[in-house]
Amino acid sequence: MPKPVATPITWPRVIQGGMGVGVSNWRLARAVAQRGQLGVVSGTSIDSLFVRRLQDGDLGGHLRSVMHRFPIPGVAEAALRDYFLPNGRVAGAPYRLLPMYRQVLSLERQRLLMLAAFVEVALAKDGHTSPVGMNLLTKVQIPNLPTLYGAMLAGMDFVLMGAGIPREIPGALDALSEGREARLRFDVEGDAGNVIEYLSFDPASHFAATAPPSLTRPKFLAIVASHSLATVLARKATGHVDGFVIEGPTAGGHNAPSRGNAPLNARGEPVYGERDAVDLAKMRELGLPFWIAGGAGHPERLRAALAEGAAGVQVGGLFACCDESGIEPELRRSVVASAARGEIDVFTDPLASPTGYPFKVVRWPADPSIGVERKRLCDLGYLRIAYRTSAGSISYRCASEPVNTYVAKGGALEDAAGRRCLCNSLMATVGHAQVRADGTLESPIITGGDDLKHLGDFLGSRSHYSAGDVVDWLLDANG
Repeated sequence: MPKPVATPITWPRVIQGGMGVGVSNWRLARAVAQRGQLGVVSGTSIDSLFVRRLQDGDLGGHLRSVMHRFPIPGVAEAALRDYFLPNGRVAGAPYRLLPMYRQVLSLERQRLLMLAAFVEVALAKDGHTSPVGMNLLTKVQIPNLPTLYGAMLAGMDFVLMGAGIPREIPGALDALSEGREARLRFDVEGDAGNVIEYLSFDPASHFAATAPPSLTRPKFLAIVASHSLATVLARKATGHVDGFVIEGPTAGGHNAPSRGNAPLNARGEPVYGERDAVDLAKMRELGLPFWIAGGAGHPERLRAALAEGAAGVQVGGLFACCDESGIEPELRRSVVASAARGEIDVFTDPLASPTGYPFKVVRWPADPSIGVERKRLCDLGYLRIAYRTSAGSISYRCASEPVNTYVAKGGALEDAAGRRCLCNSLMATVGHAQVRADGTLESPIITGGDDLKHLGDFLGSRSHYSAGDVVDWLLDANG
């Protein structure tokens, strides 16, 4: 009997960037997927975003419309009982916070993560049959396994991960799809080579009465900034890597550090050069599909990428400013209006992120964070690092927490200078700013790629546009 012929994969020409926190939300991902391209939700801080949406009353009832589909009994009901406020928060009331992560998560904490990821993906997939992906940060290690599993329960089709070396993720996806325990090596600063810590997640612990379901293993795309890393992942990942997104230093969010030793430029930004360029000939030799990202939001860039053998492009900035984006509407309109007037600047800040990686910050005249002095505080903790204490235990620190606290935990004083709390600022960007004891709100931060400065060229006479407008513009000239 002849073997069945595998159906060729039709790769998307356009991948919508997975911008966190909540900028790439389910509305945006669904709008892009409905146009036949790859819509992507951000999984970064998805649990905190989920409970804040519930505390704001779940406007439109969207979360509750799919929560009942979650296959583990009692989890959705518990989340509603603990966090849902039918009339939203009382004016001036702060959000109730989730406990910050530690190496071992309780089953309840795992389930809330799973539920949040499930809901975001389920909403993104409603109403169409096109694939949907999720973007996660490799560096934010602790929540990743439960988040992936919850998204897989909702039928997630693609996983995209960068901000680190996601070598173990493909094998973890294999295990989770088969209902087996998955483990990731846990990075603990100060550990010697003979000390290895792990993060683990076992689907069986959540299905006491039955065996865990068999799930479709999503395709895995690694986000890389060098062909050498792509080669390592293609050859040495724990499972199959399906493709790569090549993200250059013009992309928004976190950038890879410069590989040269050049001093900062006159503006105080890292300088990138030839050593930071990806050799596309070597990428083609790997025989896996790849997409170009960073300044790729233009039909000519898509055409050039295809000519170089790429499957397409990943685009962030244009989608970040469209109607379906998660950025708070008034804030988004302010950015778009400034861009139309040519009043946007994008600064690659070497200090803003507590991770130590350069971070793109959008500047414009009406930025509400201008002149705001924030009291240093770390109460979300997604970017904390784990370290080994002198007593041998594992603790956590963040370069944007109070300086004295950070230094007392062994952090270097110079590493705390200029750091911003991205966790709270990015929550504010999508309309869920925490209220502080003095009644003030956390200030937002907008990130975007260098090509955001040219948004006015795309806008023309428009004051706003849709995700579909972006897809149509990119594809009309490229088939």
